[in-house]
Formats: sequence, C-alpha cells, structure tokens
Amino acid sequence: MARRLDTRNAEMLSEKDLKDLRYSLAHLSPPAVRESYERAYQDSRLIYDRLPTPKQMQTLVQVWKQLWKWR
Repeated sequence: MARRLDTRNAEMLSEKDLKDLRYSLAHLSPPAVRESYERAYQDSRLIYDRLPTPKQMQTLVQVWKQLWKWR
C-alpha cells in the first residue's frame, strides 16, 4: 500500500518567518494580539482526528509568548 507524502513538514515556519511573526506581534496593540490568540487557538483545536499543523502550533505559541511578556 502506498503512503501519502507527509506535507505537514512543508507547513512549518522557518526561523525567518518566526522572527517576522514575533516582530509583527510586538507592534500590535494588546487587543489585536488577544484577537490573534483567539484565532490561533481556534485554528489549533483538536477536532475529531484532525491534528493541528506545526505552523498552527508555532503561531499559537508565539502569540501566547507575546501575551505573556505583557502580563
């Protein structure tokens, strides 16, 4: 039986992408970052057997880190 290619690795953020995401989050207002967190949280939820992609989890973690810095 043939296996499907795992395309989730292609959906990971590179170091440059992570740096750009951190930079953009740091320059948003706190309500905008909270909204980004809610969106990232909804995107990374476990729904039945669908696992979140690494990109979705990386985004959630970066937004959470920014909120944690501002607490």
